[in-house]
Amino acid sequence: MPLHILEHPLAAHFVTHLRNKNTKPVTFRTISYQLSLLLAVEATRSLPTVEKEIETPLETLRSRVLSRPLVVVPILRAGLGMVQPFLDLFPDVSVGYIGMERDHQTARAHSYYCKLPPLAGTRVILVDPMLATGGSAAQALSIVKADGATDVAMVCIVAAPEGVAAVEKLHPELHIHTAALDRELNDHKYILPGLGDFGDRLYGT
Repeated sequence: MPLHILEHPLAAHFVTHLRNKNTKPVTFRTISYQLSLLLAVEATRSLPTVEKEIETPLETLRSRVLSRPLVVVPILRAGLGMVQPFLDLFPDVSVGYIGMERDHQTARAHSYYCKLPPLAGTRVILVDPMLATGGSAAQALSIVKADGATDVAMVCIVAAPEGVAAVEKLHPELHIHTAALDRELNDHKYILPGLGDFGDRLYGT
């Protein structure tokens, strides 16, 4: 399974500010948007294109446009904070939603909500800022595949080696794009050094 770590000085700068416990929610949201924008560009480098004939103010030419619709699927609720950059960048994008909730005692996730647009023939990008145990991601990936997705990638902000390994075991073909591969999970299955609970910090809860 290919793992792509975003190598960019601005990405490193953004991740540092997201990790800082003193970063306020309004700043945290702004930086999350900016970092997700960089990740969205990197994760879509391989989108297929086709030639189209257009008229410039001076002449006719054949130029390339995107050939396949994009579907972005956030894992609720934290994944919502990564959706807007895709909406701002791509002219033909749909949004699906998968609600996954983690039991804090067992660290296991279960799905409580799912609403997806048609997935056949699209590029599906699953977004979740934290890839910790990989349980939520693996279940969400199985859900979109069962619904017809055949071209799927995942975008996260911070990943743990344990989560990457768990997803790789069940979905070995998946491309994962992340801004940081952290050290490990602690005994409570939180990423170290991590950045805390992304959803709580994003929404100030």
